[in-house]
Amino acid sequence: MLPSHTLNIGILAHVDAGKTSLTERLLFDTGAIGRLGSVDAGDTATDTGELERQRGITIRSAVASFTVGGTQVNLLDTPGHSDFIAEVERALGVLDGAVLLLSAVEGVQARTRVLMKTLRRLRLPTLLFINKIDRVGARDEALLADIRRLLAPVAVPMTSVTGLGTAQADAVPYDLEDPRVRARVAETLAEVDESVLAELVGPVSGGQEPGQGGTEPGGQGPTADRLHAALAARTADGSLHPVYFGSALGGQGVGALIEGMAGLIPPAPVGGGTAPRGTVFAVHQPPNGERTAHIRLYEGELRPRQQIELHRPGVDGADGSLTGRITSLQVVGRPPGDDGPLTAGHIGVLRGLSGIRTGDRLGPAADAPAGSALFPSPTLETLVRARRPEQGAALRAALLALADQDPLLQARPAPDGATSVLLHGEVQKEIVAATLRQEHGIEAAFAPSRVVCVERPCGVGEACEEIAGRGHTGPWATVGLRVEPGARGSGPVFAYETELGALPHGFHQAIEETVLATLRHGPHGLAVTDCRVVLTRSGFVGPLSTAGDFRAVTPVVLRRALRRAGTRVHEPYHAFEVDVPLAALAPVTARLAALGAAFAETTGGRHSWTVSGCLPARHVQKFQGVLPGLTHGEGVWTSHPSGDRPVRDAERDAERSPGQGDERGAERGADGASPRARGGRPV
Repeated sequence: MLPSHTLNIGILAHVDAGKTSLTERLLFDTGAIGRLGSVDAGDTATDTGELERQRGITIRSAVASFTVGGTQVNLLDTPGHSDFIAEVERALGVLDGAVLLLSAVEGVQARTRVLMKTLRRLRLPTLLFINKIDRVGARDEALLADIRRLLAPVAVPMTSVTGLGTAQADAVPYDLEDPRVRARVAETLAEVDESVLAELVGPVSGGQEPGQGGTEPGGQGPTADRLHAALAARTADGSLHPVYFGSALGGQGVGALIEGMAGLIPPAPVGGGTAPRGTVFAVHQPPNGERTAHIRLYEGELRPRQQIELHRPGVDGADGSLTGRITSLQVVGRPPGDDGPLTAGHIGVLRGLSGIRTGDRLGPAADAPAGSALFPSPTLETLVRARRPEQGAALRAALLALADQDPLLQARPAPDGATSVLLHGEVQKEIVAATLRQEHGIEAAFAPSRVVCVERPCGVGEACEEIAGRGHTGPWATVGLRVEPGARGSGPVFAYETELGALPHGFHQAIEETVLATLRHGPHGLAVTDCRVVLTRSGFVGPLSTAGDFRAVTPVVLRRALRRAGTRVHEPYHAFEVDVPLAALAPVTARLAALGAAFAETTGGRHSWTVSGCLPARHVQKFQGVLPGLTHGEGVWTSHPSGDRPVRDAERDAERSPGQGDERGAERGADGASPRARGGRPV
């Protein structure tokens, strides 16, 4: 019998909390796999990559499936390390619900709080699983108090623990038929469900949700069925979070969790459209192998040999597209050889589209995948070179291939044959290096990472280079450019004031391409962004002028215009929130102030305080390193990139007033060209 509905559920947690072990246990206990894999042995069902097996961590989201009753559950085992936040971002966009994993020993950790804040903001139905109850030092009631204080104010335990912290530990499911259990659950439910509150304080005359009425005889509160329905409704809207205790390795409590996944998380509504609409959330391509892509479908159907069109946002904000034919389609959860269509609500594995990328959208170009902008782009940059110079081209090709699988891993050419790579953290750098070595046979050298800064124009600057008279021996090209500030977030924009057609198309293209390439390295060696570069003058001599003449002159003119406009370096900032004990408040705020933090709010009480504000990204790792010492290990730090600001450090402040740095600024004429420029000689 085919399942009546499908759930796509993500397993999320801090690193080492036991996500992959829980996934193995869920698959084993439901009969999806015949033996339990081990992270230590490197034979788990979802960590299939060689690096994942070696390091014992999840790097890419993996999908596995099991069936319970009439429900097919597709599990997404997502990375826990913050360096792989892009994978978590993509998983959130295709989930119907989530299981957030905590360790009964380590408790609520900083990464756990970041994930929970995101899940609650999305109002994504989320169950909590407290793992490792059989470990020494495991906690239950004290950990529940931490959860309610730090993660989810309304958390309802669905199991109790016996033998906590011993090898005999067990998780006993709550029996809602027990009046005492029902009373405890109802009291918590009443905090977010007015109808349950009304049933607790007296008979209900109306206002109940359809099909959920029913109290015990004598006005003793909601019945077990009514309580279960209310639990499901409040879990679905994200206002309540059921909590399950257990052990992924021993299997205790996992059965109750499975029942909760199938009974409390609702399937996402299926769209009524007939045209297929979905999101590509994972792409895998082994060396010399065929590229495969995981897609979640929201509407319509997909079949093998079907022609489809995918859309993706371009670097400049324009929307790109990819058209191709599906050569092979496997629906997750169905046996191999089943050639039935991929229908709405399910996940499929596509083959045949060589250019497909993570984040591609199937459907109208205006549709954006849910959760696509939850996490920002990386703010670290490193330069990569091949240790063997003859492998330089192969290195760049390999990095571009990796970037195809992870769009937030951006690679682009850099001076002296190097390749610039944007990253989330140092662990990600190690993974990229190991991937290049093991899968591509390339030994790469990585420069120390630096925070990605940009330059923005401070004012308006113009420059021009003209063709000289008959004796001219330089390039046969006239180029006049004006640089001016653009809107924040607009990026580099090229525009024309000259009449289109005044130059041959090839010359126009040469100027525009050279302008955009030159802006990658401004006066201070950084990319210039949020600016408009306007072509104000152009000219050529036919048939002597060539596109090469314009490519030679344009950088000279643009750099001069940038110097006259002046640029200022902006560095990325992180918005932060740090929870500290009262005794540590003064040293923590003093240290933050010394690092250039701007404070927004400080709130607290008798025991702990929360400080929020923003801090230069280059100091975040430094502060995280000293926080445990300042707070005796009790401080909790969360932060996320939050735009950029002008650099205040005098050694890095690149602000210039218009005309500064160009001693010939006063010599410019009305056309923006100096006398020497009008004579046709490069300045």
